[in-house]
Amino acid sequence: MLKFAIILVVVCLMFRWALGQWPWQMLSAKPTRGQAVFNARKLLRVEDGASREQILAAHKRLVSMVHPDKGGSNAQVHEANDARDLLLDELPSRGADLPPSDE
Repeated sequence: MLKFAIILVVVCLMFRWALGQWPWQMLSAKPTRGQAVFNARKLLRVEDGASREQILAAHKRLVSMVHPDKGGSNAQVHEANDARDLLLDELPSRGADLPPSDE
């Protein structure tokens, strides 16, 4: 039984070394883009269909609370920036809803 445990530990360590993650991390599902957008809205506390100005205002409000100078961390600021960028990417582009110009 001890041999089995040692072999299992060695296999797990080799898996971690070779692939950069533990074997059990491969079993978890990757979040979808829809889940990431939902989490970004939740983090910034904006509703579905929020405008660009609402997203930017929510981002500014959040960053002012989690900034390292205010006792937050760099990771929290990066998470807020990623949420802002993701939500802004989800907005329809300004030129898409305009009719084509006849030039």
